[in-house]
Amino acid sequence: MNIKLLKLFVSIILLLCLFDMPYSYYQFVRFATIIGFAYLAFLANKQANKNSVFIYVGLALLFQPFLKIALGRTIWNIVDLVVGVALLFSIFISNEKLNK
Repeated sequence: MNIKLLKLFVSIILLLCLFDMPYSYYQFVRFATIIGFAYLAFLANKQANKNSVFIYVGLALLFQPFLKIALGRTIWNIVDLVVGVALLFSIFISNEKLNK
């Protein structure tokens, strides 16, 4: 899978969490993000990018669906927004590095 598409998908589903969605959507987001972040951590480890591995593993643990972290709706909205925007930003940063 293309890394940019994966980051775009994860960022879109996280940003959609800002809207009033059914609870099943948030459960889907938890499973999708743990898979997405775990895969991104695997790819970063393959490229020996230790900082990215640490970040993606941390995000996978934060969003994992098995032992839910109760942060409250407002804080989760902030987390979803920050992570979603950061993923979108990382798509453009990686494009900049490839174009130089």
